Amino acid sequence: MAKKSMIEREEKRRKLTNKYRSKREEIKSKRKETNNFDEQIKLQGKLQKLPRNSAPCRQRNRCWKTGRSRGFYRNFGLSRHVLREMSHECLLPGIKKSSW
Repeated sequence: MAKKSMIEREEKRRKLTNKYRSKREEIKSKRKETNNFDEQIKLQGKLQKLPRNSAPCRQRNRCWKTGRSRGFYRNFGLSRHVLREMSHECLLPGIKKSSW
């Protein structure tokens, strides 16, 4: 189980990303459209003034059950440990243990 502080930090980042998404996209599109170098630098400055945690690349995928960040499977939203346990208990439809 991940620390509560790490899980809360990720939740805060998710909220900030959603809050500033439209503003960030607007500034980026203006920066791409303009050919004036000075204008591009001003727009880049505006982009840098936004909170760092509002950038989508700062988010980390976490298991919804344990909060573990490593060994994350996107299709299920689970870490590898929980995925294995749940699949052995037949809690995930369409998943079965492979054997050869």
